[in-house]
Amino acid sequence: MNPIASPAQLRASLLRWSLVLVPLIVLLGFLSGKIAGSGPGNAWFDALAKPGIYPPPITFAIVWTLLYVLMGLALAMICAARGARGRGSAVIAFVVQFVLNLAWSPVFFAMHKMTGGLVVLGLMVAAVIVTILMFARVRPVAAMLLVPYLLWICFASYLNFAFLQLNPDMDGVEGPRAVERFNI
Repeated sequence: MNPIASPAQLRASLLRWSLVLVPLIVLLGFLSGKIAGSGPGNAWFDALAKPGIYPPPITFAIVWTLLYVLMGLALAMICAARGARGRGSAVIAFVVQFVLNLAWSPVFFAMHKMTGGLVVLGLMVAAVIVTILMFARVRPVAAMLLVPYLLWICFASYLNFAFLQLNPDMDGVEGPRAVERFNI
């Protein structure tokens, strides 16, 4: 029996992993944002002063979807690298950074903790850098697929910081007392 897979077998393995992981990563990212009440329509968020560099809201849906697809493909490449040295620890690093990713929306949007969100983003940046380095040892192309994600979360960190600077009195404001709306 030949222990080395043929190119066709490797492509099939990558395809199978991709068909599972890409939709799963996109779905989990969507659910995290949806459950947390991310973006416009969240009364607390709508009341915040927005930084001048804040992009149109549709930008976030488009960019995050593309980033989640790239993340899923990168993870699929690593998972398909059966027998590769460092594969298991690379997957663990991915899971750690992804848990931090999923935690940010609930911390920022649901709990209204801008400082907490900034801490999560700082940890996420560090975890993504570690993940990129570990992915590069297994599949360099998979590591490159995570670079746009790293750049975006650096931008998100700046935005989170700018929101905190513009709205220090709204950090940690709870529930219905956070914003009162009056219709006239």
